[in-house]
Amino acid sequence: MATDPRAALNRLIAALEQHFEAASTGDEFSPAVIAAEDRLADAFFTYDDALFTAFGIELPLDIVDADEDDDDDFDEEDFEDDEDEDYDVDDFDEDDDEDIDEEDLDEEDEEKS
Repeated sequence: MATDPRAALNRLIAALEQHFEAASTGDEFSPAVIAAEDRLADAFFTYDDALFTAFGIELPLDIVDADEDDDDDFDEEDFEDDEDEDYDVDDFDEDDDEDIDEEDLDEEDEEKS
C-alpha cells in the first residue's frame, strides 16, 4: 500500500524537529541522537518513495551512509608503504639523455638544406 506523500512529509518534518532537539545536547554519540538520526533517515526515504510513487518526482537530495563513503577516502597512511617497484630514483640520471644545444640543431638544419 502506497504512503500518502502529505503524511510522509509531516513525518519527515516531525523527524527533523526531533533530531534538532536531540542534537541540541551536543553529544553526537548519545542514544537519543542516534535514534533521531535513524528516524530521520527512515522518514526521508519514506517521503522520497511516497513522492516518487505519487508524482514520479524524486527529491534532489541523497543520504549517503558514512560507512559506504569510507572507501572513497584516502589517507596519507594508505600510501606510506606503497612504493613503485618499477621506479628507483637511482635509475634516473640526468646525463642519460644526450645534451642537444642550439648549435647542433642549426647544423642539422643546414645539412638538410
